[in-house]
Amino acid sequence: MEGRSLSDEELLRYSRHILLDDIGFEGQTRFLQSRALVIGAGGLGSPAAMYLACAGVGHITLVDHDTVDLTNLQRQIAHTTDRVGMLKVESIRSALQALNPNTEVSALAMRADAQHLDDLVAKADVVLDCCDNFVTRQAVNAACVRHRKPLVSGSAIQMDGQITVHDPRDAACPCYACVFDPQVVPEETRCATMGVFAPLVGIIGAMQAAEALKLIAGIGQPLTGRMLMLDGRSMEWTQVRMGRKAACSVCSAR
Repeated sequence: MEGRSLSDEELLRYSRHILLDDIGFEGQTRFLQSRALVIGAGGLGSPAAMYLACAGVGHITLVDHDTVDLTNLQRQIAHTTDRVGMLKVESIRSALQALNPNTEVSALAMRADAQHLDDLVAKADVVLDCCDNFVTRQAVNAACVRHRKPLVSGSAIQMDGQITVHDPRDAACPCYACVFDPQVVPEETRCATMGVFAPLVGIIGAMQAAEALKLIAGIGQPLTGRMLMLDGRSMEWTQVRMGRKAACSVCSAR
């Protein structure tokens, strides 16, 4: 994958990207030669991974231990009715290969624990946190800080969503633990008990893919030091600026 150039078929497939001054041939080649790690194959991971594949990211690694349930189909758009009971990562791999057979997909049916993350994050160019629990988010963040890899973090519950970028390469950028103290474990809020507005995960997941592609190509201004929060009832966005925490237990020594 690394060093591979675009084929004639790919030049046509990605022509609408190549026409963009911000991306062009060079940016599209960067997509082709990049590796994205997606943690979570549910509501956020579905649109995020699908847009990464459509955009021509060369290698996508999916990590999730769960299987497709009928209740997932209300919002997890990569899965289909005939895949109920299938591992989510295998279901999404099928969806991505149908969208773009040129993208290599690794489907890892496992929990994203610290040991596995250390190896997976080290190999990635960008990491997308699409999971739904606090402990995993902290573990993903810690691995990204250790390996200095940019992290695109998104979440959605009920009618509210949020997205930000944590980039350890930026000395002024806070990590996830700067914003959400690892020692203060919140009460878990899950879609199974709280519900979630179906298009909301699509909006946030698509934005995660957009931020990841910007980071890969080095274009635009990423959401570093800023969190966007969406109120799905009014479709109003609120932007909150965030700074590094001097005494952060995760990134203060970086």
